[in-house]
Amino acid sequence: MSKEQKEFGGTIGAIGLMIFSHFVPFYFTLSLRYNSGGPYFPLSFNEFIENFKETCSPTWSAFYLYTGFCLLQLIFAAILPGFKVKGLPVPTENNRQYTYNCNALASWYLTLILLTIFHITGIFRLTILVDQFGSVLCVAVICSDILSVFIYFYAIQTNQTCRMTHSPIYDFFMGVWLNPRVKILGQDIDLKMLAEVRLSWLLLFLLIVSAALKQYEAFHIVSWPMIFILTAQLLYINACMKGEECIPTTWDIFYEKWGWMLIYWNLAGVPFVYAFQANYILVNSLRTQKPTEGTSMILIIVLFIVLFFAYYIWDSSQAQKNRFRMKQRGTYVPRNTFPQVPWNTLKDPKYLKTNCGSTLLIDGWWKYCRKPHYTADICMATCWALSCHQWPGVLPYFYPIFFFGMIIHRYTRDVSRCKTKYGKDWTIYCEKVPYAFIPGLI
Repeated sequence: MSKEQKEFGGTIGAIGLMIFSHFVPFYFTLSLRYNSGGPYFPLSFNEFIENFKETCSPTWSAFYLYTGFCLLQLIFAAILPGFKVKGLPVPTENNRQYTYNCNALASWYLTLILLTIFHITGIFRLTILVDQFGSVLCVAVICSDILSVFIYFYAIQTNQTCRMTHSPIYDFFMGVWLNPRVKILGQDIDLKMLAEVRLSWLLLFLLIVSAALKQYEAFHIVSWPMIFILTAQLLYINACMKGEECIPTTWDIFYEKWGWMLIYWNLAGVPFVYAFQANYILVNSLRTQKPTEGTSMILIIVLFIVLFFAYYIWDSSQAQKNRFRMKQRGTYVPRNTFPQVPWNTLKDPKYLKTNCGSTLLIDGWWKYCRKPHYTADICMATCWALSCHQWPGVLPYFYPIFFFGMIIHRYTRDVSRCKTKYGKDWTIYCEKVPYAFIPGLI
């Protein structure tokens, strides 16, 4: 069993990140409740405790909402038809290739259809999510922490660990199990992929829809900033669902273990932190009773233009690279999922053959810079924050700042790994594609 190098500052860094990650979503929730999304500063510790109890206490209703959603997605993953693809050979498991039933798109559409019917008929009003936001958040945090502990000890007890450092806290943070799978109704379900593709992004979209519906109930309109957030998230999440067959060969699935970091952020962090802008727009429109006042339509139009262009680069660049890889392995099968943006598949692309046997794409968007999708991602994240311009504040910009830091850290990890893997070929590649993010600049 190989020993892994520590990242994120080792054990101390892992502890700090776990504390910080628990602090952020609760702080944002309290700031929305008690200062309309502005900085939250309780006058005393007792006041903080009382505010927390009032806003974020777990309830049975919140428990049923959250676990019911997760269970529904687990069942859909098991029963719905999908597109089967094989992942990359896993070196730690004798180059075993796992099969993935990519049916996230069917699950996404069916979930939206069912919840639309339930909301219209009154069987289940989606606004309950924003009404119980703090309680559902607390349940999500508790569930993700419990699941992390269970997965850690279960993997150790069943001898399904890999690349451990044997520093318990750090291994708990990073994970010890690479391919956590369960059998549901006779189907093997990859829990890591389920959490990354569906539980995180689908729940995020439902939280944003809930905020938009709440605004509509109050004013009988949905403001342009809220429409922008809805559009941005719809594009992003639909892309994750329609391109699910490309995900099994990505770094997260192939290499990252399913530890606290991925479990917590997929099950709690992503949906509840990334929904801040929609909730910020909602609470301030309710506070002022003027959902449209102060909206700059010029800025909104600019944001839509930037969003669509950034989305196009983000979607097409990742499709180019993933389809190039699938063609190299002979696993590519065209799909008619919507939308299929132009220039998403390269014909006879140029690439660099490396001594280790792998290839590096140097065509399409990838001839201009090495991480075009990262740049597009940061642009979209910044647009989310700018959509809150009606009520200037600091906290809406946490996400793009946080995301920028995460992207830079991920980029440095990628570079370090590639230098080790490709050696001199990586230097040649960087000479052919000298810019990392923006052609001609950086």
